[in-house]
Amino acid sequence: MTEYVKTGLILTGGGARASYQVGVLRAIANLLKDAGWPATQNPFPIICGTSAGAINATALACSADNFGSGLRRLERIWSNIEAHQVYKADSLAMIRSGASWLSLLSFGWMVRKWIKTRPSSLFDNSPLAELLNKVLDFSGLDGGLSSGTLHAIAITASSYTTGMHLTFYQTLADIEPWVRSQRLAQRDFINVQHLLASAAIPFIFPSVPINWNGGLEYCGDGSMRQLAPISPAIHLGAQKVLIIGAGRMSEVKRETPEVVTYPSIAQIAGHAMSSIFLDSLAVDIERMTRINKTLSMLPDELRTRSELRPIKTLVIAPSQRIDEIATRHINSLPAPIRIMLGGIGATEARGSALASYLLFEPPFTNELIALGYADAMQKKEEVLAFFEDGIVHPATIANS
Repeated sequence: MTEYVKTGLILTGGGARASYQVGVLRAIANLLKDAGWPATQNPFPIICGTSAGAINATALACSADNFGSGLRRLERIWSNIEAHQVYKADSLAMIRSGASWLSLLSFGWMVRKWIKTRPSSLFDNSPLAELLNKVLDFSGLDGGLSSGTLHAIAITASSYTTGMHLTFYQTLADIEPWVRSQRLAQRDFINVQHLLASAAIPFIFPSVPINWNGGLEYCGDGSMRQLAPISPAIHLGAQKVLIIGAGRMSEVKRETPEVVTYPSIAQIAGHAMSSIFLDSLAVDIERMTRINKTLSMLPDELRTRSELRPIKTLVIAPSQRIDEIATRHINSLPAPIRIMLGGIGATEARGSALASYLLFEPPFTNELIALGYADAMQKKEEVLAFFEDGIVHPATIANS
C-alpha cells in the first residue's frame, strides 16, 4: 500500500482578517485542480484552527467529503458578510454598551453590588452564534471522519479560569490527550460553543463557558497564550503543515514620523492584538525551521533515534499591511461603530489595526480574499512542490 503522508492545515486568528485565508485556499484549490486533483478531494486530512481561523477550519472540516463545495460556501459567506451578522452594530446596542461601561467605570464602587448584569464585553456577538448554527452542518464533520477524508480537527481556546491554553480535538484515531507546559488537550465533539470561545477576542467579545474534564471553564480567544500554534497538528499526526497567517510574519519597520505624538487607545490596542495574533506563530515557525535544519545535519542513525522528526512546512501570509488596507474601508462600517471607534482613534491610520479585526464588511473582506489569492499564486511552484505526493484516494486515507 502506498504510504500516505498526512497534511495539516493551520488557520490562525484575527477577526475579519481571516477572510484572507479564503483567498489562499481558493488559489490552492485551483492549482491542485489544474494539477489533476479531483475538486471534491480534501487536501488537508488534519485541520487546526484558532480564533476566526477556527470557524474557517470547522467549515472546511464539515465539508471534508466535498472540499470544493465547502470552500465555495465559505467564500460566499466571507464575500457577503456584514458586521451586524457578527455583532450587534445598531445605535441602541452601542448606547447600551457605552452606558453600561461608563456607569461601571465611573461609579463602579457605588453601584457594583446593585448591577445585576455587568458588561462582559464591548460587543454582543450573539448574531455570530446564530450565523454559525445556520451555516455549519456538524453531521458533515462526523461523515468526513467516518469516510476517512478527515483524520482530525482541533480547535484552541484560552481559559480565563485556570490560565491554561486548551485544545479540543475530534478524531476516530487512537490519539491520547497531550499535556505540555501551560497547554492541555481534550478529546471532544466540536460544536458552536468551541468556536465562539476560540474566537472571543479579549474585551471585544464575551468569554464562553466550556466543559473541561467534567467542569466549566470560561474561555476566550485561542490566540492568547498560544505558545506553540503548530503543535496540535503535529500531535494529531501531521507530517507536513500548511500555515495560513492573518498578518505579516515579518513586518517592515515603519518610518518614524516627523512629529511623534502620544499613542491613541486604538493604537495601543492594535499593538496588543498583533502580539496576541502574530508573534507566537512567527516564533513557532522559527523554532520549527531551526529543528528541521538541526535534524538535517544529523547522521541517519541519530535522526531515527530522536523523538523529533522533520516537518515540511509552507507558510502563506499577507504581503501587504492589513491595517493599511483597513484604513481604506473604515467608512464601510455601520455609522454607530465608526463613531465609537473614532472616539478611541481607530479610524485614524495609526489606529486602524484595531478596526481591521472588526471590519466584517464586503469591501474589506473581498480585498483580503483577492490578496490571499494573489499571494498564493505568487507561490505557485512552492504550493505544487508541497503537494507533490499526488492524488490520494479517500480509501487510502481510511486505511492508512
